[in-house]
Amino acid sequence: MTTTATFTIDLRPAEPLLESGERFTFTKTWSGALEGQSTGVMLTAGEPSAGDAGYVAAEVFEGTLRGARGTLAFHQLGAMSGGDPGLTYAIAPGSGTGELAGTTGTLEIGEIEESGRHHVTLTLETTPIALDRRIQ
Repeated sequence: MTTTATFTIDLRPAEPLLESGERFTFTKTWSGALEGQSTGVMLTAGEPSAGDAGYVAAEVFEGTLRGARGTLAFHQLGAMSGGDPGLTYAIAPGSGTGELAGTTGTLEIGEIEESGRHHVTLTLETTPIALDRRIQ
């Protein structure tokens, strides 16, 4: 099943953990198929201005997915080499709680508006019974 959502992000610098990288904490506010907030941490390294960099991020979402309530953990791995970006963004298997227990899938970031609103397509591979009932 494929569905869509948007988020805005409040990204804040934090004390670095690695000598050659930066650390950020963030809060995302989600709307659309995902309604709620997520909080997380991001570690970065490289030289983005030169087109070569990478990051890892983990976040925990709390709210609803198409009306089913619970939490999900998302993880990201982003890389850019020679200016060509790549991103893996997924629901961490086994991370769902409440009515979202058993949910698996991926997220793909599409358009990013000038305002900072990110458009996301969610491809759900496994959905719990509570969510399946809401879709029918």
